[in-house]
Amino acid sequence: MKVAIASDHGGVNIRKELLQLMDEMGIEYVDLGCEGSGSVDYPDYAVPVAEKVVSGECDRGILVCGTGIGMSIAANKVKGIRCALVHDVFSAKATRLHNDSNILAMGERVIGPGLAREIAKTWLETEFEGGRHEKRVQKITDYELDKR
Repeated sequence: MKVAIASDHGGVNIRKELLQLMDEMGIEYVDLGCEGSGSVDYPDYAVPVAEKVVSGECDRGILVCGTGIGMSIAANKVKGIRCALVHDVFSAKATRLHNDSNILAMGERVIGPGLAREIAKTWLETEFEGGRHEKRVQKITDYELDKR
């Protein structure tokens, strides 16, 4: 698995924790920034991560900003992305099992680094369940294709 990861200025600390986690898990990643604490625009980081996922260059993506909201909104504008904003372990598992989410978004001002690591680990280790969920995810894909 290869993961694209980025944050804006509000998510730098948790992004660094998640880079360490992926090193520990032996997961390959592409770090798209940001560096420093100066204010940046979250779409400038969310969209490149989403594009790496839809192009197939990366299998999944992780985004972190202050709340996770802006990043998830921006990422979900890219056709083919199913970005889930998650702040608990149960939802991290459910969004992989049932929704086949391909990007995880979190907020550094909402959760701490320990919980962020648990969420990301669960999300990275959980596979899509398929079955009855497959047709539901396909309906989203079909809608996107009809709107092109």
